[in-house]
Amino acid sequence: MESLLIAINIVLALILVISVLLQKSEGGALGLGVSQDNFTSARSVGSFLTKFTSIIAALFIICSIVIVAISRDELRETQSVLEKQEEENSNLPQIPQSK
Repeated sequence: MESLLIAINIVLALILVISVLLQKSEGGALGLGVSQDNFTSARSVGSFLTKFTSIIAALFIICSIVIVAISRDELRETQSVLEKQEEENSNLPQIPQSK
């Protein structure tokens, strides 16, 4: 199940990158050098591509959260690294103590 979600997450990430790269740049270097007229025209109604990008981004975030939730459930069943190290050390032969 987890591997299927990871594959879906990778596909969503690729689609998200492609959809962001296809969008028209409405740059302006964080508003530097942009007149007030250009700023108001930049706030146009979102096109299909921007809506598609936001939907894919939401699906990507939801899928990522589900993957984390599944992996945390699997980690709760295992021991900590320190407990595993103590078990491995207890199976090794011990050095005799000199008196």
